[in-house]
Amino acid sequence: MTMNGVLSVLPSPADFRTMTRAPRRDLLCGLTVAVVALPLALGFGVTSGLGAASGLITAIVAGSLAALFGGSARQVSGPTGAMTVVLVPIVHEYGTNGVLTVGLISGFMLLVLAFARAGAAMAYVPAPVIAGFTIGIACVIGLQQVPSALGVPTPSGDQVAVVAARAAEEFDATPHWAALLLALGSAALMLAGARWKPTVPFSLAAVAVATVVSEVLHLQVTRLGTLPSSIPAPSLAFLDMSRVPSLLLPAAAVAALAALESLLSASVADAMRPGERHNPGKELFGQGIANLAAPLFGGVPATGAIARTAVNVRTGATSRLAALAHAVILAAIVAVAAPLVGRIPLAALAGVLLATAIRMVERDAVRAMARSTHGDALVLVLTAAGTLALDLVRAVLIGLGVSVLLALRAAMRGTRLTPAATDELPGAAGTVTYRFDGPLLFAAAHSFRRGLADVRDVTAVDLRLSGLTAVDATGALALKEAVGELRERGIEVRISGVEQGGHRRVLESLGGSR
Repeated sequence: MTMNGVLSVLPSPADFRTMTRAPRRDLLCGLTVAVVALPLALGFGVTSGLGAASGLITAIVAGSLAALFGGSARQVSGPTGAMTVVLVPIVHEYGTNGVLTVGLISGFMLLVLAFARAGAAMAYVPAPVIAGFTIGIACVIGLQQVPSALGVPTPSGDQVAVVAARAAEEFDATPHWAALLLALGSAALMLAGARWKPTVPFSLAAVAVATVVSEVLHLQVTRLGTLPSSIPAPSLAFLDMSRVPSLLLPAAAVAALAALESLLSASVADAMRPGERHNPGKELFGQGIANLAAPLFGGVPATGAIARTAVNVRTGATSRLAALAHAVILAAIVAVAAPLVGRIPLAALAGVLLATAIRMVERDAVRAMARSTHGDALVLVLTAAGTLALDLVRAVLIGLGVSVLLALRAAMRGTRLTPAATDELPGAAGTVTYRFDGPLLFAAAHSFRRGLADVRDVTAVDLRLSGLTAVDATGALALKEAVGELRERGIEVRISGVEQGGHRRVLESLGGSR
């Protein structure tokens, strides 16, 4: 890693100078985002298994550091539903200290990805994979809220669908109507409000109304409980070096998700504000710093948050000052109103997260992709099902794998070995001329070799490769072997039209152009 490579992922003075452009607007945007982020941070902290305080700490610590060191001027980071999905099984298997250790390791991994310039790979993730990933996350988040929405303790189990079914059975045996009504009312208010005035943070209004109703009517519902009024001092007491090897694989899954979701969120912010472009390397570096620091204070791993980032962009944020202000305002709320926040019913937060899950799915885009091709629909469904039944990283790998296979299939269909046009045919008797068009890759190598080697009743073959668009080692070997078989049968082979550069080098290195 050269010094220029290191400097390329560090924030520059120009990144910070933009914070002075419109400070009033950015501070107002930060306040709006904080209002939206408060119930989400609390809810995702509870859902992760580490508690509401961990969610708030993550939003404050990780949110501020990612804002300062990240590569997007409008990205807002913190705890997210997608990360919660990954963390729940880690909490069950390794406990709180294991999750904090995983977060620390994932921070180092994100720094490695940043220095390796891996952020550019985000451009190669197909849209159906991202859409299926989002649908799966939305389903998992919704199912995770079922126990709290029904007012029953969360049953044991790793599969969210099974846990939700068990919670429904327990509710059927001993109904808790107050919790269910609070959850449904909060979700309905948030969804209706979002349709009426999308820029107003109805999530906080829903939580506030539910809290007031539960207090006035003295409802017997579970509440958040005691929250710290300040951020704890940083500590590495959770770190047990003997457990690090067993946590590397979960940490890799967390780092992969943090990178994927953060870069996706930054891309969404770019699309909402044409002309703006994030720096993928800097974004991964900022997320790495954020995830290194958050566990020291008891926070969960963080990523860029699409919903909060979208609110930040829509309200007119101009620089990273808005995201930084959102974290500072959350810290002030914790310091001033911790006892009041602790009275929020868990059912109200469950309702907010249910509404959030519903709003995550862009139905028009999903419908368009599902109707475009059978392949896109298959990738979308498999990725969504994998997210729900397996885990997010494996689901994305499945989606990418199927996308690659479909792309290879399409490439094979675009490969043609055909007789040349009549006016191109040479006058020599016994000579046949073929044109090859398309990519000569491993997926099409076998059919190409068979088609060329099966030539009969000729004395010479002219093979014109001017239409060759790509070639790999397998394709070059197939060409070499087909030419060798023809020459063994006494058939002269002449190859022409190979362009200078990459194609010629590959063919010559394997003897395929002679």
